[in-house]
Amino acid sequence: MARLNHKCRRSTLNGLEISGCAWLLMLMAAIAPRHAGAAAPSKEYEVKAAFLLNFAQFIQWPAASFPRPDTPFIIGVLGEDPFGAALEQTFQDESVQGRKFVIRRSRRVADMKGCHLVFISKSEKEQIAQILPSLDEPGLVTVSEVDDFVERGGVINFYIDKNKVRFEINLRAAERKGLKISAQLLKRARIVGSNPGREGQ
Repeated sequence: MARLNHKCRRSTLNGLEISGCAWLLMLMAAIAPRHAGAAAPSKEYEVKAAFLLNFAQFIQWPAASFPRPDTPFIIGVLGEDPFGAALEQTFQDESVQGRKFVIRRSRRVADMKGCHLVFISKSEKEQIAQILPSLDEPGLVTVSEVDDFVERGGVINFYIDKNKVRFEINLRAAERKGLKISAQLLKRARIVGSNPGREGQ
């Protein structure tokens, strides 16, 4: 999946640089099954890594989130890392608006400061109520796979529906953080918290 993405041409959408086959990745992720057995986490998290790349490409961050032309786009993983090598494989040689991606892993919330997107692992489920206020910063997208995550103030949450990886978006949380989400992304999400026609137009 990641190798396919590396060969994609680039174009722009609403001022954002995107991979020409980003939506092919999105389609592949949407239909990829969650296999049973030992291989399940590997396949599932390859799919979720592809979604994270699409989130980076189809969300517009506040200008203040990138104070310098060479400021990298930082992806954080908080808690136990379920991705393994999938993140590096997916984001290798990729960029958004000319910005390279940096991946940061930690079990400490304080280490997530300065990230643009943070994936909060299931291992942190019992601490979500404390974590979300600590990450309630402008321009920081919080993503997880914990039940009720978006209802509790998270921005994006993964869920499984009919053995397919899906996602939901809390528009109020995104708006509060100064984020603008592409209408194309919203069409593929389950919307929580606002009129889905308001954003990304």
